[in-house]
Amino acid sequence: MQITPQEFISENDLKKGMSLVVKDGLATEIMTALSGGTFLVAVAIFLGASNFQIGLLAALPTFMNIFQLLSIWLVRKYKNRRAISVICSLLARIPLVFVGALPLLFPSLANIQLFLFFLSFYYFFASVSGPSWNSWMKDLIPENKLGAFFARRTMISQTVNVVLSILLAVLIDYIKKYLPAKEQEVYSYMFMMAGFIGIIGTFFLYQTPEPQSHLSKENLLRLLRQPLKNKNFRNLLIFNSAWVFAINIATPFFTVYMLKTIGLPVSYVVALTIITQVSSILTVRLWGRFSDRYSNKTIIAIGAPLYILCIIAWCFAGLFNTISSNIILIAVINLATGIATSGINLSLINIGLKLAPREDTIVYLSSKNIITAFFSSMAPLLGGYLADFFGNRHIDINAQYEGPRLVKHFHLLSLHQWNFLFVIGAFLAFIAIQFLGKVKEEGEVEKDVVVRILRSSIKNSMKDYFILGTLIEWKDQVSTRISRIFNQP
Repeated sequence: MQITPQEFISENDLKKGMSLVVKDGLATEIMTALSGGTFLVAVAIFLGASNFQIGLLAALPTFMNIFQLLSIWLVRKYKNRRAISVICSLLARIPLVFVGALPLLFPSLANIQLFLFFLSFYYFFASVSGPSWNSWMKDLIPENKLGAFFARRTMISQTVNVVLSILLAVLIDYIKKYLPAKEQEVYSYMFMMAGFIGIIGTFFLYQTPEPQSHLSKENLLRLLRQPLKNKNFRNLLIFNSAWVFAINIATPFFTVYMLKTIGLPVSYVVALTIITQVSSILTVRLWGRFSDRYSNKTIIAIGAPLYILCIIAWCFAGLFNTISSNIILIAVINLATGIATSGINLSLINIGLKLAPREDTIVYLSSKNIITAFFSSMAPLLGGYLADFFGNRHIDINAQYEGPRLVKHFHLLSLHQWNFLFVIGAFLAFIAIQFLGKVKEEGEVEKDVVVRILRSSIKNSMKDYFILGTLIEWKDQVSTRISRIFNQP
């Protein structure tokens, strides 16, 4: 089969290629479901990881993006993005097999240090594969279909993730309750399966056509400075870096908080996480259509304040005396989180692709990934340190009502180890969204115009757009309050 880039890709080849990209996304999502998210944190806790090591585990994927410079060099040297992406993806997924196999073959090697060691190779090669894949997809998928295509791909992949995660969570809780000696063995088989299925996904990528790329021949270091000289792209970098730093102070520890502090079973944690995925699935195609038609920037401006409220709401999780009340609150938080993050993440990807010049796409996107990776990887490390620092510190806010026949105490708020992180993360995220206004998106429609269009759509089709209607009204109120705060003398 031809693996060299093609000058012309027919309509049939394009459809086949887009289908193969979806299949690779499915394989990748299954791999992630088996070896990532809640299960990854559960394994780390099982192996006795400290808060700092959990922060390091969360930092590894983004920290390794620094090595995307290697991907730029490889693409410029060999001019074959498909070969680079396929080979590096293969090398990334093989370590997952070792992570699972070694504890079975050599039980004495089951420790957090070796776990982190092999995962570092997984994230390293995945980061090298990323830029070539992004550049490849930008040239392969028509620009007017980017949002809708990746929204559909995300929806299908996350649906599979939801079903698989439920089954795995039930299995793990059963093993922990009735066969606790087998827990490590189950985790090992999960990682081995993740590696093998991920390897299958690389064969789908291998069959996907690649358009001929037209890369700039400038000096690499000079090229890497170009995104920083581009004022608009630099503004995007500032916002994106501030945003990922703020949210990654707290978000990697939500699962730890549920497992260790609230004491929820793995199946409960996964089920609550699935609520986020389901709400994301149900709204991502809607966000995709509006991002293609109007403005990615406006989608971010709607979703970001909602996500900040979700982080703040975590301070109240675990405050109630009954488990059911806490679960209901976390479920509501996760529902709103899924709505917000589906729009934010999709729009951040799309706006980065739109602002990057076609001939230097890989350079711009790699610069963006490298810079944001630094801030994103430093945040959970700082979060892990702060979790230890606030481990023996508390702030309790109580209220008391006294009357002739009744004395009632109300426990309003309790800040401790993890809650301090949530407050800090929310405050930093609030500051980060102030930088969004400086980003100018090509083909951008003014926010007020988009709001009017969305409101009109809501009135004509309440069934499809009621969620966005609520967000728009709420976003306008929050924006007004934020503007008043920052415009005060």
